[in-house]
Amino acid sequence: MIIATLKTLYKRDLNRFMLEIEAYKNEDKIWAISPNISNSAGNLCLHLIGNLNTYIGAQFGNTGYIRDRENEFLLKNVPRADLIHQIKETIKIIEDSLDNVSEQELDAEYPILVFDTKTTTGYFLIHLATHLTYHLGQVNYHRRLLDK
Repeated sequence: MIIATLKTLYKRDLNRFMLEIEAYKNEDKIWAISPNISNSAGNLCLHLIGNLNTYIGAQFGNTGYIRDRENEFLLKNVPRADLIHQIKETIKIIEDSLDNVSEQELDAEYPILVFDTKTTTGYFLIHLATHLTYHLGQVNYHRRLLDK
């Protein structure tokens, strides 16, 4: 049941993220920053794609994804269409990868030490969902402030 709920939440919020990226009237503003906003919506998008593909796709879907976290924040001016495509691919990868996770595995230790202490897989998958939602809110705020 938790796996199905997580799949629903990831899909919902990644689709919302896609809508936020599509909602920019001026595509260049996806990459805008300001004195009080240090990460562009485009970089947050790349960050989430890297994060989810690393911790869900590579770990549970055996996708072979290799994360380049530094470039998630250094790359600029990736076309909107490419970002949208990557989000759509990530939705599919998450759905397929989470199909490989049993309810019993949720109570097991997550195989990678990400924080200072070990966590269960269930805890970490919930953390990733809330991390996605956090950045979704940032992008919404970014778009409303800077896409004028």
